[in-house]
This record gives sequence, C-alpha cells and structure tokens, in this order.
Amino acid sequence: MFERQIVAVGLLTEHELKLLGQGFSRAWPIDATPCFEGLLLAIDEAERELWRARDARNETAPPAFGA
Repeated sequence: MFERQIVAVGLLTEHELKLLGQGFSRAWPIDATPCFEGLLLAIDEAERELWRARDARNETAPPAFGA
C-alpha cells in the first residue's frame, strides 16, 4: 500500500504558493485554520531557544546541519 509521508512543513506567502504551481495541492491558510496557532507558537519558541543557545555559546552563524 502506498503511504504518504510528510516531508516538509513551511510557511509561505500567497505569492510563494502560486510559484509552486498547480501541482501543490495541500495548503491550509493559517487565518482559516485555528489549530495552526499552537504550531506557530511552538516554532517561535524553538527559534528563540536556538538564539538563546547561540548567544550562550557566543556564536554568530547557525550550527551545522546535524550538529
């Protein structure tokens, strides 16, 4: 049986979504889907934590992939 797996989650502008074209069929507007509020808050908090960790290590560049 063919299984669909999520390979990416992204926040796109309407213009960026149009650039993806007709083949991109699964998009949910954030303002029309209240369940995304928790996801956005979690993303914001994860980003803040990343910056806190960088500041604690006195880094200016993002950590290497997989580090």
